[in-house]
Amino acid sequence: MTTKIIMDTDPGIDDAAAISVAINNPEIELELITTVAGNVTVDKTTKNAMKLVKFFNADIPVAGGAEQPLIKPFEDAARVHGESGMPGYDFGVEPTDIPVNNAVDVLYHTIMANDEPIVLVPTGSYTNIAVLLTEHPDVKTKIEKIVAMGGAIGTGNMTSAAEFNVFTDPHAAEILYKSGIPVVMVGLDVTMKALLTQSTLDTVKSLGKAGEMLGAIFNHYYEGNEGGIPMHDVNTLAYLLKPEMYKTIPYWIDVVTEGPANGETVADIRGAYHDGKTNAEVCVDIDADAFNAWFIEEVKKMNA
Repeated sequence: MTTKIIMDTDPGIDDAAAISVAINNPEIELELITTVAGNVTVDKTTKNAMKLVKFFNADIPVAGGAEQPLIKPFEDAARVHGESGMPGYDFGVEPTDIPVNNAVDVLYHTIMANDEPIVLVPTGSYTNIAVLLTEHPDVKTKIEKIVAMGGAIGTGNMTSAAEFNVFTDPHAAEILYKSGIPVVMVGLDVTMKALLTQSTLDTVKSLGKAGEMLGAIFNHYYEGNEGGIPMHDVNTLAYLLKPEMYKTIPYWIDVVTEGPANGETVADIRGAYHDGKTNAEVCVDIDADAFNAWFIEEVKKMNA
């Protein structure tokens, strides 16, 4: 059995690793990649997605999406991911025929054309997803679940309260969590524990052309610490493929859309404000050693 997914993403270094896993794991059928402004501008994130598809000789369509959040001014993360979003490796000739601003239409038609419900995996801001759900509410019955990287019920990484993807477009995140579609929140509570250790990074670099590519871009990732580098977006794929590595708790998640806590994801941990209802399965812990071992095995499967 394979799981059909669509990735909505903003590569980005950890997004690149997640896309690489999705393209090469035989248990995943990646139907489409849509892109959004996030880590860098949408023209760059789209180019980066196209570079990865070409690198792996994959037959996967790429559609460019939202250039700006729904309401909030755009603020990128080039300080973390570099000006191009994926520095450090020469992918060859730059893509020139960049598909722009058709992601929502392509998302809708791809999802509706599938016989079975599909899994959405957003690893950037949720702007494209929010527009899709708002303009085409009939699509909801064809989405099995949304496994979304973003949010935190603990400390943020853009403010003390807010994680980057949700902070980038909190109004889109609010739409996602109010959609009624099952959501798995893969946030900083686990991704800041899922650190690739130096030993893992050294091993990855030795694993063929794909390992060389990933190792080169990881070297330009300005989010490391003494324990290693976080692979935020890869955790969405890890959860889909190895959910036993994660501890989850069902919560109702509200999103703050104004004020100093803008972008915060607030978990109703007491079940006090929504009549005990929940709208998300929230990842709260991970077996970090198992994650490192799993990631090495995933890179071994990559036949660039």
